[in-house]
Amino acid sequence: MRRFLRSGHDPSRERLKRDLFQFNKTVEHGFPHQPSALGYSPSLRLLAIGTRSGAVKLYGAPGVEFMGLHRENNAVVQVCFLPGQCQLITLLDDNSLHLWSLKVKGGVSELQEDESFTLRGPPGAAPSATQITVVLPHSSCKMLYLGTESGNVFAVQVPGFRALEDRAISSDAVLQRLPEEARQRRVFEMVEALQEHPRDPNQVLIGYSRGLIVVWDLRGSRVLCHFLSSQQLDSVCWQRDGRLIVSCHSDGSYCQWAVSADTQPLEPVRSCVPYGPFPCKAITKIFWLTTKQGLPFTIFQGGMPRASYGDRHCISVVHNGQQTAFDFTSRVIDFTVLSEVDPAAAFDDPCALVVLAEEELVVIDLQTAGWPQVQPPYLASLHCSAITCSHHVSNIPLKLWERIIAAGSCQNTHFSPMEWPIDGGTSLAPTPPQRDLLLTGHEDGTVRFWDASGVCLRLLYKLSTVHVFFTDSDPSEHLGAQGEDEWPPLRKVGSFDPYSDDPRLGIQKIFLCKYSGYLAVAGTAGQVLVLELNDEAAEHSVEQAEADLLQEQEGYRWKGHERLCARPGPVRFEPGFQPFVLVQCQPPAVVTSLALHSEWRLVAFGTSHGFGLFDHQQRRQVFVKCTLHPSDQLALEGPLSRVKSLKKSLRQSFRRIRRSRVSSRKRRPAGPAGETQEGGARAERAGLQNMELAPVQRKIEARTAEDSFTGFVRTLYFADTYLRDSSRHCPSLWAGTNGGTVYAFALRVPPAERRADEPVRAEQAKEIQLMHRAPVVGILVLDGRGVPLPEPLEVAHDLSKSPDMQGGHQLLVVSEEQFKVFTLPKVSAKLKLKLTALEGSRVRRVSAAHFGSCRAEDYGEHHLAVLTNLGDIQVVSLPLLKPQVRYSCIRREDVSGIASCVFTRHGQGFYLISPSEFERFSLSTKWLVEPRCLVDSAETKNHSRPRNGSGPEKGWGRARNSGSQSDGEERSPGTVMEHALLNDERVLKEIQSTLEGDRRSYGDWRSQQVAMRTRLSCCHSPSFRSGVSGPRVQAAR
Repeated sequence: MRRFLRSGHDPSRERLKRDLFQFNKTVEHGFPHQPSALGYSPSLRLLAIGTRSGAVKLYGAPGVEFMGLHRENNAVVQVCFLPGQCQLITLLDDNSLHLWSLKVKGGVSELQEDESFTLRGPPGAAPSATQITVVLPHSSCKMLYLGTESGNVFAVQVPGFRALEDRAISSDAVLQRLPEEARQRRVFEMVEALQEHPRDPNQVLIGYSRGLIVVWDLRGSRVLCHFLSSQQLDSVCWQRDGRLIVSCHSDGSYCQWAVSADTQPLEPVRSCVPYGPFPCKAITKIFWLTTKQGLPFTIFQGGMPRASYGDRHCISVVHNGQQTAFDFTSRVIDFTVLSEVDPAAAFDDPCALVVLAEEELVVIDLQTAGWPQVQPPYLASLHCSAITCSHHVSNIPLKLWERIIAAGSCQNTHFSPMEWPIDGGTSLAPTPPQRDLLLTGHEDGTVRFWDASGVCLRLLYKLSTVHVFFTDSDPSEHLGAQGEDEWPPLRKVGSFDPYSDDPRLGIQKIFLCKYSGYLAVAGTAGQVLVLELNDEAAEHSVEQAEADLLQEQEGYRWKGHERLCARPGPVRFEPGFQPFVLVQCQPPAVVTSLALHSEWRLVAFGTSHGFGLFDHQQRRQVFVKCTLHPSDQLALEGPLSRVKSLKKSLRQSFRRIRRSRVSSRKRRPAGPAGETQEGGARAERAGLQNMELAPVQRKIEARTAEDSFTGFVRTLYFADTYLRDSSRHCPSLWAGTNGGTVYAFALRVPPAERRADEPVRAEQAKEIQLMHRAPVVGILVLDGRGVPLPEPLEVAHDLSKSPDMQGGHQLLVVSEEQFKVFTLPKVSAKLKLKLTALEGSRVRRVSAAHFGSCRAEDYGEHHLAVLTNLGDIQVVSLPLLKPQVRYSCIRREDVSGIASCVFTRHGQGFYLISPSEFERFSLSTKWLVEPRCLVDSAETKNHSRPRNGSGPEKGWGRARNSGSQSDGEERSPGTVMEHALLNDERVLKEIQSTLEGDRRSYGDWRSQQVAMRTRLSCCHSPSFRSGVSGPRVQAAR
């Protein structure tokens, strides 16, 4: 055993590691996936959203966020706050009730589950007897009234969840207290609505599905009045003074009923079908809100003409002769109206309409003419168009930050000036130490700039590349405005728009230089745009150039999609990033890698056929290099012709498996050292977890040059280093391919005074072929101190030390299987770390990061942050390549989540846990962005002081999986999805027609199929609870 022990264990180094590294999943950015319920507390001014995966999320003022997870994997059906309390009730679809409390601990509030309860019926009773349909928290905060499918209303005491049989309101008791004619006309069925009298807490309104509405006296156990409707009831609303009840029905009508203790009305005061006379869909919810001006607001969901507009998701607002049907692009889950909080106030005076749709949250200002939208500071619809790639830029200079915000403000003139109305709680999080940007590329050809500095991910600016090209759709098709005389008066609201004008517009790569303001974006059809920031609107032509990556090849024919046609002549661009040059790759394949050097004014791009370098100052091509292997025909088939490619790739995968099995049998007699298997190694590591063991290496299977996509360019990198000799450094471009080849080109960039006249020249200086031909995923040059070279212009802005150009430079090449350090300029191997040989994993993402100490302000270290195909994140030291820490972050089955991961320069990261949410994590003890907020009971106005519920603490808000090793063990769900995709030809065609992700092989074809944008996989609650998702959109490789 001693030979396995590693010498040199340093306790001081272990202490330093604890000061540098700590893994935390901190906050989710974006919109909750699959929302199912909405709740609002007028006193706390907090919004609650429940999801189908069992999560409940609370939002208040920007930065005030809480999250709780139910133990059960059930959808949240209803969320309601206890009036004036820091408590809320959730109802799940398994008929269980849960009490949650906001409790202050350590100076901050935490959301925790206190207790749960399931309503039980008598022995032998049908399940519908206790199936809850509606929950009414009584204003006393001591009672819940539960309407059920059987027509009975149960009373449950809180806290404690004790059913009070003497307070229950049975359908038989109500029936006995009704007049004879009402008993004969109606069968009760389920309870559709429960409402407490706005002025008298002893009266409760009960609405039954067959149209019967009764006002029940809780103290006297009697019916005060009743109303009979000829249509099925959907919902009711009680006017603020209690004198009027408004009911809405299944035929698209609503009725007004006068409440009087003296007379019993037989007919409604008024009955109206807003969008009649033709058959209409049901009005499912209605608000009747009074104003000081005298005319009420009528706000209702549904009711549209069935034949022509039955598929629309609409909420209508009617007031003072104005009527608007707000048309949402996704299904409306629920809505509420924010109005006067004081129950003693004479009028409602609504201020805002809050709508929870399936894909976004929309808030509409009801106090401003025209009822404009309010721009949300959080809950952004990240997936308004499917996310295809992301790019993070740290420490943005203030000048660039202000210019981006100014450009974005020109796009936001249609928003209301109203302050965000949901402003409960206080954010205690410290002010972000720097300004960070997260850029997301989308399927519709847009790039969105997000403020990623703090807890709230806020949209700053949106860039669209659509105006540069002719697309397959007519712009007039998207004009949503209607004429004044159109009926119904529809108005499109919200930002969610899942449809793309042309799939070729999709953004695949983004590169922003924060010092010069240059931006490069590349797309699905081989288009590369270089843009610069302009504070004024401008009209100019975009210069075009073509890069033929197959110019030296003969006999090849591109079988994929056509290139996008650029618009000739001047194009008008709004303030912001404006394109000035377009480079079109030929063939028009997906751009797989991109690099921009703003100091040299060069942009490099790569596809599955090769790579090129373009001088965007002189608008000329420097060179192109074809990397296509003669046997690689798959690289010439676009994403729309993948059936034959799939069969060929599967055959090659099975051949590799057979070769692997044969070679493993041949190695078996080699002795005990060769018999070590992966399972045995894991078991041994588990048994000796307290001892540091030397690794046991396994053999890596070599790949052949005939494997597909060997010419696929995975990474591009600019560096000023020693390439030709050790006496003179020069600019250089490095490119790594899927076949394990690294190309190095020496560049001659003229000095600044002759830069505009003399051309940039390039000459290939080196070519490195890795032994096992593993795909190259990262290239990095280290200076004489072993520190990564700074970004372009970083030293000029005094934001980084000058690189050490005296000592020898080193080249770090990261492949999927190993890290290897070479000396420069001789390119002789110096160090290597065989990741696959040690761990059995493959590198998917790698980035250099600086980790600062949480104890010493001026101490920090440069390391590599590495994400593997198993979802593990490792930190590897530079330049010695020593593994420092390892955390389990993403489930190995979530291949799409792994593909979407992006690291920051300070040890943080983002990855998609659903199509609409980024999970933020941190590897650093110093850089930690997480919500710290306080909801104090002193905020409640005109209510009693909130009490926190008692009971055992069963769950915690913001409960997060910090990376248990069990996350990566279960493989079966992923395997099942593989078979489902590979056996469904229709699914394969859909994937082929929309994505280019399948062009980018990682050496495991079947894993690619799971990674591609499949909307067929169901979102399992355990996946959500561990911070990953089922359905996903494609992310750029």
